[in-house]
Amino acid sequence: METTTPAPDDRAERVCEQTPDGWRPLAGGQAPGGGARWVVVPEPALLVDAARRYGLGEDVVAALEHRGPSAHPVSPRHPMRARVDRTTDGELVLTVPTLSYVEQTRDVHTGALTCVVGRDVLLMCELGDAGVVEHAEEKLTTGAAVPDHGVQQVLAAVLLTLVATASDVEIALGEATADTERVVFSTDRRTRSVEQIYDLKREIAEARHALGPVTTVLPDLLAEAEDAAGGERARPWLRRLQVTTDRVDRHLDAHDRLLGDMLSAHLSQVSVQQNEDMRKISAWAAMIAVPTLVAGIYGMNFRHMPELGWTFGYPLSLLGMAVACWVLFRVFRRSGWL
Repeated sequence: METTTPAPDDRAERVCEQTPDGWRPLAGGQAPGGGARWVVVPEPALLVDAARRYGLGEDVVAALEHRGPSAHPVSPRHPMRARVDRTTDGELVLTVPTLSYVEQTRDVHTGALTCVVGRDVLLMCELGDAGVVEHAEEKLTTGAAVPDHGVQQVLAAVLLTLVATASDVEIALGEATADTERVVFSTDRRTRSVEQIYDLKREIAEARHALGPVTTVLPDLLAEAEDAAGGERARPWLRRLQVTTDRVDRHLDAHDRLLGDMLSAHLSQVSVQQNEDMRKISAWAAMIAVPTLVAGIYGMNFRHMPELGWTFGYPLSLLGMAVACWVLFRVFRRSGWL
């Protein structure tokens, strides 16, 4: 592999080098010592130039140019597709989505991560607020235990961090689902909101859409690793990642099904409550109908009507209406309509 010097603009990229004591960041203008290097660029458009400067093959450059901006979408309307390209020289170009969660708004944000893996150099670019690269860099430079060696160790740290971040998002969505369940089945009817359920289902769907490409890519990486090892089991961390990713996806599916059941139960509660309201309205309407009927009859102003000449006719009619309403009230109360 051809040795090159990093770009002079420190803001354009960050470089870490592997030493016998672990990975260490290179300061601006510091020459590399000949170990494996990890280069992080801030924009996808700079990957092609970095690939040329660090001596990667033309197949890698062509793969990056072919992907273009579509590898890093900026809106959910254009979901990214994870891709794994292996060149004839054994170099790898990997693009996967990332996940992050905003607890205040309960929103799931998706980003994109592109890795270009050579023999002794790894180029990387991340878009979004998941912070996968920063967490992986902290893990490597502080001497944390990371499987594999060389640039494959960086790839392992990044993918492990990416899946761990997705797992954190799944846990946060699970807690949000539990909170929503408490709100939906609260005794305070004003706090029940179908919008909360739909909003959370939408965020879970976004998380599953972002995690789906990762579950597609990991088997390809595992198969390539096993082929490179002659059919033997290679890189156990890849298998662990695949198991973890499947588990996270199953948990997200369980949260989504729970929200669906919660929505059905909530709609059933609304229907039952509406039926109870209608029964109460019907009961009160029946009680009001009795005095209205009596008053309507005596208000017809016919000359020959019974009880018109009685001294106590008026108070007796009022008493009769009150007794009739009381009897109806007791009947409806006993039957559960009031």
